[in-house]
Amino acid sequence: MAGCRGSLCCCCRWCCCCGERETRTPEELTILGETQEEEDEILPRKDYESLDYDRCINDPYLEVLETMDNKKGRRYEAVKWMVVFAIGVCTGLVGLFVDFFVRLFTQLKFGVVQTSVEECSRKGCLALSLLELLGFNLTFVFLASLLVLIEPVAAGSGIPEIKCYLNGVKVPGIVRLRTLLCKVFGVLFGVAGGLFVGKEGPMIHSGAVVGAGLPQFQSISLRKIQFNFPYFRSDRDKRDFVSAGAAAGVAAAFGAPIGGTLFSLEEGSSFWNQGLTWKVLFCSMSATFTLNFFRSGIQFGSWGSFQLPGLLNFGEFKCSDSDKKCHLWTAMDLGFFVMMGVIGGLLGATFNCLNKRLAKYRMRNVHPKPKLVRVLESLLVSLVTTVVVFVASMVLGECRQMSSSSQISNGSFQLQVTSEDVNSSIKTFFCPNDTYNDMATLFFNSQESAILQLFHQDGTFSPITLALFFILYFLLACWTYGVSVPSGLFVPSLLCGAAFGRLVANVLKSYIGLGHIYSGTFALIGAAAFLGGVVRMTISLTIILIESTNEITYGLPIMVTLMVAKWTGDFFNKGIYDIHVGLRGVPLLEWETEVEMDKLRASDIMEPNLTYVYPHTRIQSLVSILRTTVHHAFPVVTENRGNEKEFMKGNQLISNNIKFKKSSILTRAGEQRKRSQSMKSYPSSELRNMCDEHAAPEEPAEKEDLLQQMLERRYTPYPNLYPDQSPSEDWTMEERFRPLTFHGLVLRSQLVTLLVRGVCYSESQSSASQPRLSYAEMAEDYPRYPDIHDLDLTLLNPRMIVDVTPYMNPSPFTVSPNTHVSQVFNLFRTMGLRHLPVVNAVGEIVGIITRHSLTHEFLQGRLRQHYQTL
Repeated sequence: MAGCRGSLCCCCRWCCCCGERETRTPEELTILGETQEEEDEILPRKDYESLDYDRCINDPYLEVLETMDNKKGRRYEAVKWMVVFAIGVCTGLVGLFVDFFVRLFTQLKFGVVQTSVEECSRKGCLALSLLELLGFNLTFVFLASLLVLIEPVAAGSGIPEIKCYLNGVKVPGIVRLRTLLCKVFGVLFGVAGGLFVGKEGPMIHSGAVVGAGLPQFQSISLRKIQFNFPYFRSDRDKRDFVSAGAAAGVAAAFGAPIGGTLFSLEEGSSFWNQGLTWKVLFCSMSATFTLNFFRSGIQFGSWGSFQLPGLLNFGEFKCSDSDKKCHLWTAMDLGFFVMMGVIGGLLGATFNCLNKRLAKYRMRNVHPKPKLVRVLESLLVSLVTTVVVFVASMVLGECRQMSSSSQISNGSFQLQVTSEDVNSSIKTFFCPNDTYNDMATLFFNSQESAILQLFHQDGTFSPITLALFFILYFLLACWTYGVSVPSGLFVPSLLCGAAFGRLVANVLKSYIGLGHIYSGTFALIGAAAFLGGVVRMTISLTIILIESTNEITYGLPIMVTLMVAKWTGDFFNKGIYDIHVGLRGVPLLEWETEVEMDKLRASDIMEPNLTYVYPHTRIQSLVSILRTTVHHAFPVVTENRGNEKEFMKGNQLISNNIKFKKSSILTRAGEQRKRSQSMKSYPSSELRNMCDEHAAPEEPAEKEDLLQQMLERRYTPYPNLYPDQSPSEDWTMEERFRPLTFHGLVLRSQLVTLLVRGVCYSESQSSASQPRLSYAEMAEDYPRYPDIHDLDLTLLNPRMIVDVTPYMNPSPFTVSPNTHVSQVFNLFRTMGLRHLPVVNAVGEIVGIITRHSLTHEFLQGRLRQHYQTL
């Protein structure tokens, strides 16, 4: 890429055929993966790879198929079910570990600080209590930041990265064991450190890492531990297990196995089948009940009772028996819920806008600096958060009358909130008997306890307190999401939205006189509205909230609220996860293309500048190709110039008894010549060659058929091509774009493996003497294949020849140059492809389509170019 960029700039400086950086087209900026200055948008980068979900049906794979029978197939399926069960159990145990130590550290911190506050309120030494709280929080946050320095990809919730992985993008380091360890311990310290972050989002990432690593039975972090486990050595299997692990993470976090399954389907997985659905649901169930079994036993001593299904439990919503007029919700309330959805969408859009600006500021001013600056930023956020929480609890709270059902216990009050005896602490700082400090009750508890207070507290919260709490929490949560600590966004959004909903309920009750409404319902709808406005999830989030409340009657209001919140927020910007995906420049593919994109064809978006290999190629040629390019697949081709005369008869081209008019055949030379005339080709050597000839007077467009021109030159021999010669940068346009018959695709990893294992034959031998590798040998180094630059060239004889035909994929998916973009997009996304060759009617490869060719930004650039040529 650097070479291309350099040649482009050099070319533009000398002959002025292209503009400077300020005048580059959006298409060229997309290709370079740079920032568009006018809109300050980060365009997709070219250095992200795609996963190989499509099967490579080569000879080693066919040999495996020949040995397969129904018995082995059932055994393979049984092993897959056992691995899925193990993923669910391990994900549940990870959630149990995080929950146990978060509770332990939080109780220790609040116990010490609360005792100090009670003593210092009489002695006048509250500054000492603040220092104690700062000591706890800064220590925990410092440890969390150090863990992110060890593995930077562990920062944040991990949901954007997992969404990219399920979409088919290989994000470096996202599913490594070291990432899991840093994530688990980092979120543990981050939540215990009082930051406005949640542990539920990182649970999804943790489950995905477990799903990716457990079936491999090996890790790069533990190189000495190796098991001879021959199964699941492909991106296809790994991606299915990551889907199951991510769903298990959702199920463990919220006790919502169905919601977890739908999350995996809605938020990323490009392709789905019934078998995978069953496995993902089974994995989610395993995670939920594993966590439920151990949490119920540890907290209540009743092993096997299954009383706590997830890390976050909303409790049971029910009206007081003494209030006969109370209903959970009525048809009249739906109007209020719709309005709350609109407001939630606006608040979510505001949150996302502010957080996006903060993220861009960090990318420009924090990330380029030494890593210690990131730690200092995290400590600054922790310092401000701690001071705000302490001062607001001590100064801004109001003393509110307690309900009669509250009971006193050791300076705090235990409130029965559900029939399952889920208690939340009420703080009485600076308040007389039978009253409590409403602001301290929200701030001086864990976030889960504060949510339960807003959902089920029979007492009242002051509207002023709720408004101040919402504003402070909104701003601090927005600032916190994106700092260098593992941080989830679900719980902060739920808590912020619950305060908004409870505020609406208080206004309706106190100022409008609607006495029938149930405050807990409005708090739940407010939480759903704000969370939906931030993350823009619909199906899965609806089911997650219904499963968390264990109340099916909330299905309609939750669904309506989430839909309205999403539609309102989408009018202004994208969801928070999509925003952070875009900031990373990841080429994410949406569910479908826009309608106007069908004006484009495959020939408009393909890359005609191909680097290819021959079926029998010398080692020195392969090494040259691999070391001078970054492509991950190469077409295997042969030249068809010997057959040109036989194909041509009169005014028609005949191939396989099918007649084609010459004018309908698209060739690589014709396509490249058309693009060079508009100066919109890629920044590569072809553009440089075009620029070098720019000084010559421009010839008028030739109306004669381009295929006819090439065929008329069939007696002019091409440069001598032997297996030891590879496509050269010095070739002319005609040499580079000679007709090539397409035979298959071979991956970079396969070529490097063949070179490392010495698969070749000498010129005096036949290709049958070449050693053969089995499927297990080809996949042995998965997922980190050797790099060509690490290859010891002294061990290779450059004159030896490699026969790549047994290892290439002879039947990949292909499209015609005239295929509409929507068809290309659907094929590419639903089948999980990495490369899509474009082959014309006579079997000649004319270009190749990759993920970057189908990104929204690239298609927009091509569409603008299409309009300019009309």
